[in-house]
Amino acid sequence: MLSIAKRTAAGAGLLLIMPVTVWVSGWSWQPGQDTGWLKAMYWITETVTQPWGIITHVILCGWFFWCLRFRLKAAVMLFTILAGAILIGQGVKSWVKERVQEPRPFVIWLEKTHHIPVDEFYTLKRKDRSDLVKEQLTTQQAIPHFLRQHWQKETGFAFPSGHTMFAASWALLAVGLLWPRRRTVTIAILLVWATGVMGSRLLLGMHWPRDLVVATLISWALVTLATWLVQRFCGPLTPPPEERQEIAEREQNR
Repeated sequence: MLSIAKRTAAGAGLLLIMPVTVWVSGWSWQPGQDTGWLKAMYWITETVTQPWGIITHVILCGWFFWCLRFRLKAAVMLFTILAGAILIGQGVKSWVKERVQEPRPFVIWLEKTHHIPVDEFYTLKRKDRSDLVKEQLTTQQAIPHFLRQHWQKETGFAFPSGHTMFAASWALLAVGLLWPRRRTVTIAILLVWATGVMGSRLLLGMHWPRDLVVATLISWALVTLATWLVQRFCGPLTPPPEERQEIAEREQNR
């Protein structure tokens, strides 16, 4: 358990570099960023937003199955644990959001520029919030159409970031489960992707840096437990003898 915690903590540390740096720098979100850059960030965030998030989840589950090569019974248990880690994380996120009730940055901006009190905004039902955002931004040409639509869809509270918890959980699962198999390319790609998702949440006006930090820490705790459960019930994470030669050849070819 300790070795798993150390491994996933190292991954969490890498993920925390960006949001902690932004937090300490005092950076604050403002609309009017370069549209092309925002569009790229939007598509990164969409890899986690429903329904695309389900597709991402299925693809990653399939890849983890292939990398770990457990037998059928262990593979079913692996799927259950992976799905459980993600779903429990989203449940914790929703529970915390309803109790902290932190407004999103774009909602604070609406209060300052369109005189929509934050308290009144969040007393509305979700559909009414969406309609209000649409109405207020109809003539706001400085806000790209895709971002207006995203705001209309995401009118909930900010703290912590559910998108970050999804992406960070998968990145840390890669660190926890795939590092013993030396799947370093997969780990690197998922860490970069998770950092990109986190950055997109800041640049799209959806979250504050602290939302990302806390979401990453929650993900780390859940993933550490999930990785231990996989090792306990699915089998050792270290490769069997027949895979070691393959790993050695893969490492040699890099």
